Amino acid sequence: MLIVPDQRHHLPGVVAIFLLIEREEFDLAIVPEAQPDLDDIAGFSRPGAGNIRVALDGASEVVGTLARLDIGHGQAALRRKRCVRRAWRGGAQGVAETLLRTLLAWARARHLWEIFLGTTAAFLATHRFHETHDLAQVAHDALPQAFPVMAVDSRIYLRDLVHVASRMPA
Repeated sequence: MLIVPDQRHHLPGVVAIFLLIEREEFDLAIVPEAQPDLDDIAGFSRPGAGNIRVALDGASEVVGTLARLDIGHGQAALRRKRCVRRAWRGGAQGVAETLLRTLLAWARARHLWEIFLGTTAAFLATHRFHETHDLAQVAHDALPQAFPVMAVDSRIYLRDLVHVASRMPA
Protein backbone atom coordinates (compact mmCIF):
# COMPACT_ATOMS: atom_id res chain seq x y z
CA MET A 1 0.00 0.00 0.00
CA LEU A 2 1.17 3.49 -0.87
CA ILE A 3 -0.03 6.84 0.49
CA VAL A 4 0.40 9.54 -2.16
CA PRO A 5 -0.89 13.04 -2.96
CA ASP A 6 -4.01 12.83 -5.09
CA GLN A 7 -3.77 13.32 -8.83
CA ARG A 8 -6.51 14.09 -11.34
CA HIS A 9 -6.60 10.44 -12.47
CA HIS A 10 -7.44 9.34 -8.89
CA LEU A 11 -10.72 11.30 -8.84
CA PRO A 12 -13.03 8.53 -10.15
CA GLY A 13 -11.67 6.12 -7.53
CA VAL A 14 -12.03 8.69 -4.75
CA VAL A 15 -15.64 9.52 -5.64
CA ALA A 16 -16.46 5.81 -6.01
CA ILE A 17 -15.30 5.13 -2.44
CA PHE A 18 -17.44 7.93 -1.01
CA LEU A 19 -20.58 6.89 -2.83
CA LEU A 20 -20.06 3.17 -2.20
CA ILE A 21 -19.70 3.65 1.53
CA GLU A 22 -22.50 6.19 1.91
CA ARG A 23 -25.08 4.55 -0.33
CA GLU A 24 -24.39 0.84 -0.43
CA GLU A 25 -22.85 0.12 2.97
CA PHE A 26 -24.91 2.50 5.06
CA ASP A 27 -27.96 3.00 2.87
CA LEU A 28 -27.76 6.76 3.28
CA ALA A 29 -29.96 8.63 0.85
CA ILE A 30 -27.15 10.95 -0.17
CA VAL A 31 -27.00 12.13 -3.76
CA PRO A 32 -23.94 13.69 -5.40
CA GLU A 33 -25.86 16.97 -5.87
CA ALA A 34 -26.10 17.32 -2.07
CA GLN A 35 -22.31 17.05 -1.81
CA PRO A 36 -20.83 20.06 -3.59
CA ASP A 37 -17.29 19.00 -2.76
CA LEU A 38 -17.63 15.97 -5.09
CA ASP A 39 -17.62 18.26 -8.10
CA ASP A 40 -14.33 19.84 -7.09
CA ILE A 41 -12.69 17.78 -4.34
CA ALA A 42 -9.27 19.32 -4.95
CA GLY A 43 -10.61 22.89 -5.01
CA PHE A 44 -12.60 22.26 -1.85
CA SER A 45 -9.73 20.60 0.03
CA ARG A 46 -6.56 22.38 -1.03
CA PRO A 47 -6.90 26.07 -0.06
CA GLY A 48 -4.21 27.15 2.38
CA ALA A 49 -2.32 24.14 3.66
CA GLY A 50 -5.13 21.67 2.90
CA ASN A 51 -4.53 18.62 0.79
CA ILE A 52 -5.71 15.16 -0.11
CA ARG A 53 -3.91 11.86 0.25
CA VAL A 54 -4.97 8.60 -1.33
CA ALA A 55 -4.04 5.07 -0.36
CA LEU A 56 -3.27 2.92 -3.36
CA ASP A 57 -3.26 -0.87 -3.51
CA GLY A 58 0.35 -0.79 -4.66
CA ALA A 59 -0.55 -0.24 -8.28
CA SER A 60 -3.25 2.26 -9.17
CA GLU A 61 -6.51 1.33 -7.42
CA VAL A 62 -7.63 3.86 -4.80
CA VAL A 63 -8.41 1.92 -1.61
CA GLY A 64 -8.60 4.81 0.83
CA THR A 65 -8.55 8.57 1.05
CA LEU A 66 -8.16 11.45 3.46
CA ALA A 67 -8.96 15.10 2.74
CA ARG A 68 -7.85 17.73 5.19
CA LEU A 69 -8.80 21.36 5.15
CA ASP A 70 -6.81 24.21 6.58
CA ILE A 71 -9.49 26.22 8.40
CA GLY A 72 -7.08 28.69 9.97
CA HIS A 73 -6.24 29.53 13.58
CA GLY A 74 -4.09 26.40 14.00
CA GLN A 75 -7.05 24.17 13.17
CA ALA A 76 -7.86 21.65 10.46
CA ALA A 77 -11.00 19.84 9.37
CA LEU A 78 -11.20 16.37 7.95
CA ARG A 79 -13.60 16.14 5.06
CA ARG A 80 -14.22 12.83 3.46
CA LYS A 81 -12.22 11.80 6.43
CA ARG A 82 -10.67 8.41 6.16
CA CYS A 83 -12.71 6.52 3.63
CA VAL A 84 -11.42 3.01 3.17
CA ARG A 85 -12.78 0.27 0.92
CA ARG A 86 -14.30 -2.55 2.95
CA ALA A 87 -11.75 -5.15 1.82
CA TRP A 88 -8.93 -2.90 3.04
CA ARG A 89 -10.29 -2.22 6.52
CA GLY A 90 -9.05 -3.66 9.75
CA GLY A 91 -5.79 -3.95 11.60
CA ALA A 92 -4.16 -6.38 9.19
CA GLN A 93 -4.41 -3.92 6.30
CA GLY A 94 -3.57 -0.83 8.35
CA VAL A 95 -4.95 1.66 5.81
CA ALA A 96 -6.94 3.76 8.30
CA GLU A 97 -4.11 3.85 10.82
CA THR A 98 -1.57 4.75 8.13
CA LEU A 99 -3.81 7.56 6.89
CA LEU A 100 -4.18 8.81 10.47
CA ARG A 101 -0.40 8.78 11.01
CA THR A 102 -0.02 10.72 7.76
CA LEU A 103 -2.56 13.27 9.00
CA LEU A 104 -0.86 13.67 12.37
CA ALA A 105 2.57 14.17 10.75
CA TRP A 106 1.04 16.79 8.43
CA ALA A 107 -0.58 18.56 11.40
CA ARG A 108 2.60 18.55 13.48
CA ALA A 109 4.63 19.96 10.58
CA ARG A 110 2.16 22.86 10.39
CA HIS A 111 2.01 23.39 14.16
CA LEU A 112 -1.73 22.76 14.27
CA TRP A 113 -3.37 22.33 17.63
CA GLU A 114 -6.84 20.95 16.78
CA ILE A 115 -8.34 18.71 14.13
CA PHE A 116 -12.12 18.48 13.81
CA LEU A 117 -14.24 16.05 11.86
CA GLY A 118 -17.92 15.46 11.39
CA THR A 119 -19.48 12.09 10.71
CA THR A 120 -22.83 10.39 10.72
CA ALA A 121 -24.20 8.40 13.66
CA ALA A 122 -24.40 5.32 11.40
CA PHE A 123 -20.61 4.82 11.18
CA LEU A 124 -20.18 2.90 14.46
CA ALA A 125 -16.85 1.28 13.59
CA THR A 126 -15.54 4.70 12.61
CA HIS A 127 -16.59 6.08 16.00
CA ARG A 128 -14.68 3.30 17.77
CA PHE A 129 -11.61 3.99 15.64
CA HIS A 130 -11.71 7.72 16.42
CA GLU A 131 -12.17 7.15 20.13
CA THR A 132 -9.38 4.56 20.27
CA HIS A 133 -7.04 7.08 18.63
CA ASP A 134 -7.61 10.03 20.97
CA LEU A 135 -10.43 11.80 19.16
CA ALA A 136 -13.14 12.93 21.53
CA GLN A 137 -16.76 13.54 20.66
CA VAL A 138 -17.72 17.18 21.17
CA ALA A 139 -20.89 19.23 20.80
CA HIS A 140 -21.68 21.01 17.56
CA ASP A 141 -21.29 24.33 19.33
CA ALA A 142 -17.60 23.49 19.92
CA LEU A 143 -16.93 23.74 16.20
CA PRO A 144 -15.01 26.72 14.89
CA GLN A 145 -17.02 28.92 12.52
CA ALA A 146 -14.78 27.94 9.61
CA PHE A 147 -15.63 24.23 9.90
CA PRO A 148 -17.67 23.20 6.84
CA VAL A 149 -20.60 21.35 8.42
CA MET A 150 -22.36 18.92 6.09
CA ALA A 151 -25.95 17.74 6.46
CA VAL A 152 -24.85 14.25 7.56
CA ASP A 153 -22.60 15.53 10.37
CA SER A 154 -24.55 14.30 13.38
CA ARG A 155 -21.40 13.50 15.41
CA ILE A 156 -18.43 15.80 15.80
CA TYR A 157 -14.97 14.68 16.89
CA LEU A 158 -11.93 16.66 17.98
CA ARG A 159 -8.29 15.62 18.15
CA ASP A 160 -6.54 17.99 20.53
CA LEU A 161 -2.90 17.90 19.45
CA VAL A 162 -1.64 19.96 22.37
CA HIS A 163 -3.32 18.52 25.46
CA VAL A 164 -3.85 14.88 24.53
CA ALA A 165 -0.84 12.63 24.49
CA SER A 166 -0.92 10.41 21.45
CA ARG A 167 -0.72 6.65 21.81
CA MET A 168 0.43 6.40 18.21
CA PRO A 169 4.07 6.66 17.24
CA ALA A 170 5.05 9.59 15.06
